[in-house]
Amino acid sequence: MCAVLKKVEEYIIRRCEEKDLPAVIDINLKTLPEHYSDYFFLSLLKELPEAFIVADYQDKIVGYIMCKIEFGFSNFRKLGFVKKGHVVSVAVLEEHRGKGIGEALMLEGMKGVLERKSDEIYLEVRASNQQAVNLYNKIGFQIKSKLRAYYRDGEDALLMSKEF
Repeated sequence: MCAVLKKVEEYIIRRCEEKDLPAVIDINLKTLPEHYSDYFFLSLLKELPEAFIVADYQDKIVGYIMCKIEFGFSNFRKLGFVKKGHVVSVAVLEEHRGKGIGEALMLEGMKGVLERKSDEIYLEVRASNQQAVNLYNKIGFQIKSKLRAYYRDGEDALLMSKEF
């Protein structure tokens, strides 16, 4: 078992292991309308294991965050090509929400991205997901733009970013 990064009540926050991927994929299918191939999850785990974090409750995975590193224009400076983290997906099973798990996952995922010397981190969030927007604001993310009809169902996304 991986080393504990953080404890939140009875929850263990730790790095994801390959054996955790079926549970992570199941959480994605249960909680989010956007889905990825099994290979995509595995490739992100191999690419950036320090920012692929799970929440473990009584030996059951109940939440996760997965990130990747990209190079592109900064969300903060008009000019400049930077190394930035991208929160690809973060989710917690409904019955485990409201206990600080999402925040703990975000903070540990951000630490993993920072280990790779990134300048900033960003994510997209459904414009209607006010609970998530509030969490991201609380930990220092700023809304940078609205992405019209970003999701398959036509809903807008907010692009949110945090500078390190």
